[in-house]
Amino acid sequence: MAKKQEAEKELKAKEAELGTVTATAEKETIESEADSISIEEIKSQIAAAPTPDQDFDWDADDKKFGNYSDSDREQLEKLYDGTFSSITKGEIISGIVVNINNKDVVLNIGFKSDGLVSVSEFRDTPDLKVGDSVEVFVESQEDANGQLVLSRKRAKTQKSWERINSALDNDEIITGFVKSRTKGGLIVDIMGVEAFLPGSQIDIKPIRDYDIYVGKTMEFKVVKINHEFKNVVVSHKVLIEDDLENQKTEIVAKLEKGQVLEGTVKNITDFGVFIDLGGVDGLLHITDISWGRIEHPREVLALDQKINVVVLDFDDEKKRIALGLKQLTPHPWQSLNTDLVIGSKVKGRIVTVADYGAFLEIIPGVEGLIHVSEMSWSQNLRNPQEFLKVGDEVEAQVLTLDRDERKMSLGIKQLTPDPWQNAGEKYAISTKHIATVKNMTNFGVFVELEDGIDGLIHISDLSWSKKVNHPNEFTKVGEKLDVIVLELDIENRKLSLGHKQLEENPWDTFETIFTIDSIHEGTVIKVTDKGAIVALPYGVEGFCPTKHLVREDGKSVKAEETAEFKIIEFNKENKRIVISHSRIWEEARTDARVQEFENRKKEAKSANNAVKKVKESVEKSTLGDLSVLAQLKEQMEGAESKAAKKAPVAPVAKKVEPEAEAPAAEETEEV
Repeated sequence: MAKKQEAEKELKAKEAELGTVTATAEKETIESEADSISIEEIKSQIAAAPTPDQDFDWDADDKKFGNYSDSDREQLEKLYDGTFSSITKGEIISGIVVNINNKDVVLNIGFKSDGLVSVSEFRDTPDLKVGDSVEVFVESQEDANGQLVLSRKRAKTQKSWERINSALDNDEIITGFVKSRTKGGLIVDIMGVEAFLPGSQIDIKPIRDYDIYVGKTMEFKVVKINHEFKNVVVSHKVLIEDDLENQKTEIVAKLEKGQVLEGTVKNITDFGVFIDLGGVDGLLHITDISWGRIEHPREVLALDQKINVVVLDFDDEKKRIALGLKQLTPHPWQSLNTDLVIGSKVKGRIVTVADYGAFLEIIPGVEGLIHVSEMSWSQNLRNPQEFLKVGDEVEAQVLTLDRDERKMSLGIKQLTPDPWQNAGEKYAISTKHIATVKNMTNFGVFVELEDGIDGLIHISDLSWSKKVNHPNEFTKVGEKLDVIVLELDIENRKLSLGHKQLEENPWDTFETIFTIDSIHEGTVIKVTDKGAIVALPYGVEGFCPTKHLVREDGKSVKAEETAEFKIIEFNKENKRIVISHSRIWEEARTDARVQEFENRKKEAKSANNAVKKVKESVEKSTLGDLSVLAQLKEQMEGAESKAAKKAPVAPVAKKVEPEAEAPAAEETEEV
């Protein structure tokens, strides 16, 4: 069985090999036959074979059928190209809607292919239908799919920018839709382009609520375009101003001084109120609102209030109109009580305080000046604000009155007795009083003895012992001081006072204590470039120059250190004490040197006398007094040796030489 299967496989393999050889042989036969047949024979065989296209002309090329001359071909190409529109990327063209589906709108723009626009770009035109004409922007002639790419949105934006730029260049009016409110203004849609309308450009009057304009369609003028950032700024106010300018010219032409008009309060400022006179504004200055003084126009007027005003002045060229309100009522001076005369007492309210005085309002529009000198009998009052303030209710006396000039001067001090009338008895010289410190200057202290009576304590009359550089070192404002009257000038209302005079002059005693060259212990209070202030006993201060602060070790006495000081100068009149620490140890060192020199001098003198005595004794001795001579010789040698140790410079030791005397003694002994 197995042999039979192997035989079958072998047979099949031979048959396959035989078939391949046969096919190859047939192919080679066909190729050899094809190479041997010419083109003409092939044409004749094809022509003889029955085919559907029996009329096909194989000789068309030879007959030059379908070949055109260059001129014919050029003409035909022009006819062909004329059937299509020529478009350029970035241009705006018009197209016809040929189809609308869920995604796109198909437009025929006369190009070789139709263009597609997203249906979302036609949301503002829900009634769009086939056959409508729309403008589109050519974004690309051919995308990756070979499709023409168009955009209606960009066409609208491009057209809008051209329209907006034209409006700016030609000062044209355009219409826009207010979309929303933003910080500082409104957002306006102008043909698909968002523009900014500042709050100040909405209307000629200030707008407090921007929301009332949202959703409205308004007219605008383009005032600014930023091409780099595509920003547009529009204004509605300029349209109103243009209309008002024409109305203003007509109104100003009819104005006359003194004419009374009705107006509406348009704006309130610190300096006045702007009144709308029906197309033109006038200024009502704060000084022309009321005859009386007011701090701010809001005290009298409110926004949108209708009032009558009188024309005070106007300028045809600048169209400025000055208005008045108080001029519609009589001046208060005309209704001032006729019984009011000089010496009359009046009451009122302080409305203004200046450096020179204060104004008292008796009735609205009638004021009197209270000069600073008429506020108090005190000569020390210099600032009215220390005495009066705005709003105070004050009673005063009329000093001068001029109804024609509408001026009045008042006084307050006249309502109280003049304290200087009895000052001669009450404040006689050497009388003692208690005063209150009111003010201080570099030269003294101003004090008040009573209301209207002031006096001056000179800085030199504050203390006997302490050197006062400024009164604030001694006292302070509001403090009580005991004083004594030194001088009184009633005519000029001047009082000179003293404080130190209440005590005896301690400098009479100090003169006996702080004598020249006396030494006292002191503490350094303050050190300056020139020296130091030293506190001495009994509350006295002395001055020690810098060079006199040096200690014996070379260092200087410092602040808060205690040391001994010698008085080197005492000036009672100027209350000046000059001291020195260095002088103490310098003089002690000098005294030590002098004492040492004196001691040496005495010792040398003693040695000299001893030698002299020995010499005299030697001269008187005899040859037989040898024992006495020997004793004297010993005494002389001992004295000379002692003098040589203590005073080697003594000249006597050189004159008397014992060695020289010895041979003489020996000679005497030999004899």
